Amino acid sequence: MSRRVNASQPSLPAPSTAHGVRLQQLQRLSHLLDNAIAIPGTSYRFGLDPFLGLVPGAGDVAGTALSAYIVIQAARWKLPTATLLRMLGNVCLDWLVGTLPMLGDLFDLGWKANARNVALLENHLNAPQTSQAADRWVVFLVIGALGLLLALSIALAATVLWGLFQFLGWLGA
Repeated sequence: MSRRVNASQPSLPAPSTAHGVRLQQLQRLSHLLDNAIAIPGTSYRFGLDPFLGLVPGAGDVAGTALSAYIVIQAARWKLPTATLLRMLGNVCLDWLVGTLPMLGDLFDLGWKANARNVALLENHLNAPQTSQAADRWVVFLVIGALGLLLALSIALAATVLWGLFQFLGWLGA
């Protein structure tokens, strides 16, 4: 018995394929970071990303690393340059504003960069392919920029912790 498929309905890759499994993993990660917790009585949801930002230094490093993972996986799908750059912009904005104490955590509640990036990936997989995949140099540029963000996050975390330890007198003057 053959199964009829409605060609006008977009479909994601079947979960049994490697792409489908990877997409489901990215969807779960995005959900955990941006939408896992519902506020009772409202339709508003948030995830663990704002809470990660509360951990001085290390939280921003972890959040940026997880966001970078989603973009790197999308780059492996050879998304168009414009889509990869939008995803990178979402992560950069999330990182940049996220470095501001408290304001960054409030921003994380509403911005939801990971959910935005997974939605861009899903739109690419569901839409007819009208644009060419990103060149290798663009993929390397995106990965390099994400690596730079991680390095800056680590440097910022180390500086904050060093200052905190000196303030508390745990390090010699």
